[in-house]
Amino acid sequence: MIKTYKVTCNALFFSISLLFFSSCNVVKRVKADEHLITKNTIIEDGKVNNQERVNNIIIQKTNLGMESFLGIPLRLHIYNLARPNIDSILHAKVLSDSSKVRWKTALLSKKQFDREIQSRKNFNSWLKRTGEAPTILNEEKTIKTVTNLRKYYYSKGWFDNEVDYTIKKDSSKRAEVTYTVTKKKPYILDSLKPIISSPAIDSLYDRFSKASLLKKGDQYDEQNYEDERERINTFLRNNGFYYFGQNYIRFVTDTIGTNHKVNTELIIANRSIRGDDSTAVVPFKPYRIKEVNIFTDDNFENRFKAVTDTTTYKDYNLYSKERLRFRPKALTDAVFINKGDIYSDLARSRTSRYLNDLQVFRYPSIEYVENEEDTTLTANIYLEPKKKYALSLDLDVSQSNIQTIGFSVTPGLKIRNIFRGAETLELSGIAAIGASKNRTDDVTAFFDINEFGGNVRLSIPRLFTPFNTDSIIPKYMSPSTAINLSITSQQNIGLDKQTLSGLLSYKWLPSSTVTNILELFNVQFVKNLNTSNYFGVYSNSFGRLNSIARDIDYIEDDESLVDDSLPNRFSPADQFIDDVLDGNTSLTANDEDFIIVNNIEERKQRLTENNLIFSSSFDYIKDKRTNIFDNEFSIFKWRVELAGNLLSNLSEVLGSSKNEDGNYEVFGVAFSQYFKTEIDYIKYFDLGRNNVFAFRSYAGIAIPYGNSNSIPFAESFFAGGPNDNRAWTAYNLGPGSSNTTNEFNEANFKIHLSAEQRFGLFGDLRGALFVDAGNIWNVLDNVTDDNATFTSFSSLEDIAVGSGFGLRYDFDFFVLRFDTGFKTYEPSLPEGNRWFKSYNFRNAVYNIGINYPF
Repeated sequence: MIKTYKVTCNALFFSISLLFFSSCNVVKRVKADEHLITKNTIIEDGKVNNQERVNNIIIQKTNLGMESFLGIPLRLHIYNLARPNIDSILHAKVLSDSSKVRWKTALLSKKQFDREIQSRKNFNSWLKRTGEAPTILNEEKTIKTVTNLRKYYYSKGWFDNEVDYTIKKDSSKRAEVTYTVTKKKPYILDSLKPIISSPAIDSLYDRFSKASLLKKGDQYDEQNYEDERERINTFLRNNGFYYFGQNYIRFVTDTIGTNHKVNTELIIANRSIRGDDSTAVVPFKPYRIKEVNIFTDDNFENRFKAVTDTTTYKDYNLYSKERLRFRPKALTDAVFINKGDIYSDLARSRTSRYLNDLQVFRYPSIEYVENEEDTTLTANIYLEPKKKYALSLDLDVSQSNIQTIGFSVTPGLKIRNIFRGAETLELSGIAAIGASKNRTDDVTAFFDINEFGGNVRLSIPRLFTPFNTDSIIPKYMSPSTAINLSITSQQNIGLDKQTLSGLLSYKWLPSSTVTNILELFNVQFVKNLNTSNYFGVYSNSFGRLNSIARDIDYIEDDESLVDDSLPNRFSPADQFIDDVLDGNTSLTANDEDFIIVNNIEERKQRLTENNLIFSSSFDYIKDKRTNIFDNEFSIFKWRVELAGNLLSNLSEVLGSSKNEDGNYEVFGVAFSQYFKTEIDYIKYFDLGRNNVFAFRSYAGIAIPYGNSNSIPFAESFFAGGPNDNRAWTAYNLGPGSSNTTNEFNEANFKIHLSAEQRFGLFGDLRGALFVDAGNIWNVLDNVTDDNATFTSFSSLEDIAVGSGFGLRYDFDFFVLRFDTGFKTYEPSLPEGNRWFKSYNFRNAVYNIGINYPF
């Protein structure tokens, strides 16, 4: 009854809020002879057209939110709160009453009284700026919209289209505008005749016409003509025609007496050369590269210095005003402009991009100079090196669930061009100290938590391999190599881990949207130094053991499985586990408590064991987003990882012995062996006017085999958190329908789906409504709990659903996000009792994040 009451209260609050906004008078600032546009409709051949491209043609759009599913124009309501004649109101109600002015002045002082009057004016101005003025019907703009619609449908091939409009007004000063479009019969492309003045271009027509976007039988589309102009221009600019431009291309169409067919002439004119008082018209000629000069230290300080160091390497001329700091090959590998090649815009852009990717030059520039004696160009590349050394220092003060306060310092040193091949070496470290919340030893120093570590990363602007890979991964794909080595040590944090890791990875970009990353070797060694503190970290498990021990009279009701006199503080808990599993208690293998103790022991063994991971992985990323303002794109990510195969094969070849668990060991540690893959797909739909629908789907699975029967904690999956299912906190959801009390819930199989409707509120404030669904399960490993295991498609009933709303403020360079998630479907509850049982603000999860969740 109590939970039902909470849901009812929330629903009532929401309904009252809705009623308040919807009942506000939206025509409050609309004059008697005016009408507020509340709806625009385009009817195309008898059907409503909701396409954003077409509806954006309408000049007078309704107020933001008017035609949303809630129908609440929030910004209009804010605008209506402002007084249009605030000065007159203040004068009539305050300033004109001398007695009131004297009384307020005596109470507040003259200065404070003036500030109060000004603050009222400022607040009124803020309401106007933040809000949105009502969209008043203007029939002249409606007629202009009709004209623009006719032009649009004409551009798409319906030359004989007809567009009309009707306006429906009511007595409440509201109006709806309906545009009626009759497209009629479209015009079809029939012929394309080339008229090319320059013989050099005409000789290439057969080559570039094969990929023409203007095809016989297609419906006329003006955009296709624009795209064809751009395509031809790009082709010619990449085939030597340095002075060519789109303005030399035009199309002439003929539709007279053609029975709805379009005959087209493609006209490419000669080059126009403007002089001081005349213009010469000459045929276009292709240009070749005669020389490539690279100026390696061009900057403002040495602009008047003479060149002192000159080198020629593979037809490239390198000039330096000081000693040449780079190996010639490191620079020439970044240049795609070659001596003797025809001029190409593509070679120029690739060179510019690659030089920028090196991250050792500041604003590289490329200049072409025409050689008047022949049709050749000299390419001059100007490079300004960045400083060789760069220092960084980050300081941080933090607080968490394990420490009252912590301080950390992260120094860093970046060394550019360290081996004269444009390589970058980055050295960084971390030193952190903190005060533990749970100190039990009064003698222990106040700052009893510490973490120290270091990291070395070398970035090489090419593939560092013993063999040539140019035929497989050419240099225009911007290949690079990263070598990374790091080590960290923690004390009084969890189980006090020491971590050593090494990485050798390759990265290349086959196209502007695709990124490939191959981690050839990724080695991680994790050593737990304080495994006796397991139940101190995972206190929920310890509490459950205590409860079971009391229930079966293993200990008295006032006792605990703790012996503070022992060095190993929680060894009685370990002894209790052994007694249960060895049959030395009243519990049997079929008892639920026996199964719980067994699961706690399995989890303890897995989380306390040392890990050695030797893996290789491949990432494929296809990102179609063009810029940060693009809201119509998709991102696809796929990752596959294999761990332990090399060590397993070597162990078999060398005839290594196995430990008592039947596993091979390296340096006394059983290495992990598993297969892991993840798929992530994100899609954005731009609905116009700051309305975006975003969707994400994710699936991941890690299957142990060979030398392992479980997945290392660092490689497992978790659910919940600000970027996952926002109705649950991180690590608090799952696995499956199990009702665990573990501090960290993780598993080796995950499904996640999210859908989010984002919309503008006012100014830079955005709103969102979202639904998240997903869970984690164990599959094909050593976990035996049926509730936590994915056994068949029926396990999909365990997918948890959360929903909620959010507010986001856009600071341009980042977005501050606040989301409230409600548990909508809880798989851990009994079947038939899972929907909306905790759907209230008391059980809601509040998330604060930076930028969007996906």
